[in-house]
Amino acid sequence: MEPLGSTLTATYAHPPPTPTSFLPAISTLASSYRNRFPHLNLTHSLSLPWRPSTYYKVASDFPTLAPYSTRAQRLSESTMLPFVSNRTTLFTRYTADDWYRSNLTNFQESNTSRHNSERFRVDTSRLIQDKYQQTRKTQAESTQNLGERVNDIGFWKSEITHELDEMIGETNALTDVKKRLERALVETEAPLQVARECLFHREKRMGIDLVHDEVEKQLLTEVDVILCCQERMKLHLDKAIAQLAANRAAQHELEKDLSDKQAAYRIDDKCHHLRNTSEGVSFFRGVEKVDATVSVPESWAKFTDDNILRSQSERAASAKLRDEIENLLVVTANEMWNQFNRVNMAFTNRIAETADAKNKIQVHLSKTLQEIFQTERTIESIKKAIKEKSAFLKVAQTRLDERTRRPNIELCRDIAQLRLVNEVYEVDDTIQTLQQRLREAEDTLQFLVHTKATLEHDLAVKANTLYIDQEKCMGMRRSFPNTLRLVGYC
Repeated sequence: MEPLGSTLTATYAHPPPTPTSFLPAISTLASSYRNRFPHLNLTHSLSLPWRPSTYYKVASDFPTLAPYSTRAQRLSESTMLPFVSNRTTLFTRYTADDWYRSNLTNFQESNTSRHNSERFRVDTSRLIQDKYQQTRKTQAESTQNLGERVNDIGFWKSEITHELDEMIGETNALTDVKKRLERALVETEAPLQVARECLFHREKRMGIDLVHDEVEKQLLTEVDVILCCQERMKLHLDKAIAQLAANRAAQHELEKDLSDKQAAYRIDDKCHHLRNTSEGVSFFRGVEKVDATVSVPESWAKFTDDNILRSQSERAASAKLRDEIENLLVVTANEMWNQFNRVNMAFTNRIAETADAKNKIQVHLSKTLQEIFQTERTIESIKKAIKEKSAFLKVAQTRLDERTRRPNIELCRDIAQLRLVNEVYEVDDTIQTLQQRLREAEDTLQFLVHTKATLEHDLAVKANTLYIDQEKCMGMRRSFPNTLRLVGYC
């Protein structure tokens, strides 16, 4: 047995001696030609590649390998390695110091982990107590805020209820005196409807023609004049329909606000009385991330206050209307008639301008179409020139290709070769120049086509504008109520 730690000499490092018998037994040959190594049930022997002699010395004692080595017969049992079961005593992987250090490291890690765990438990217990107190305080503050909110809603609800009762009384009073000017007001609806219809039809103009021109300004003025006349009649006469509509609108806002306040009062009062032990409490995941609010306390209070102020203002105006009844029908009739004539004059001027612009567009469109035709012919001529130059390029390149097949010393860089190379470059440059010019011509054609489409679109826009102004709008404005009907007579 060799000393521990020494390196055994591999038997395959020296040429094996010539065997006495060249051919082995049949049983031995059957196992040796199939496996590179002899089959031994040595699990740990193959894990020592740095000691190859170990394997061969153990394997040399195998009976079937006797014919292959005469040296194996000369080895005594005292020089052979022990069996696998005893090899752990020879090849120790760790020392005693390693063993003690490993234990000491494990003890230190155990102490550290226990210390950290103890400190974590203490911190966690303190955190639970702090968060519990904080949660109770937060809930108490929320409950207090909900109580204050319920009181605020109750206050505004009582204010709205009082104002709503006052508005209902005033509306009932105004309803009794609203019939005197109904006929005159109905007669003003016809010219108002015509003006609005003209504005509506002119909204169907397209593109650049959808302009805020003089016609639109006069139509808007006409609408304002008619509405102003109606308002003035309502302001100075009892039972004015406009004031009654305003009263009802204010009443509707109050009723809607009151309904919202009642619903909010029920919800917040229920939330105010909810406790941890109340029924119906549950988890609603993600509800705190949903912000469905639409107001803040200041805007919320201002909204209700504005509704109340609006109602009070409408009540005051209604009371004043019931005391001021004057006849303004003649004045309002003259104002509406004069504005009607101004609108018709603006329509006439605008129609003339649009017709002139349409004629100019047609002239430009005709010139653009002619230029498109000329550009297309130019593109065709460029393509034809490129095709012709391609034939020259093919001939030159074919000549160069054929001359590459000259044998040996005949591959001379002569004048013909140089001229052919220059010819290829010149023709290729010419083709590139023509292709660049072709691209520029195509870009020009595209621009002309775009211009043509723009002109055609503008022409259609102008035609549509003429149809709206001349046919639809002026067709409705051929008649207007006479002065007698505007002042309320039959």
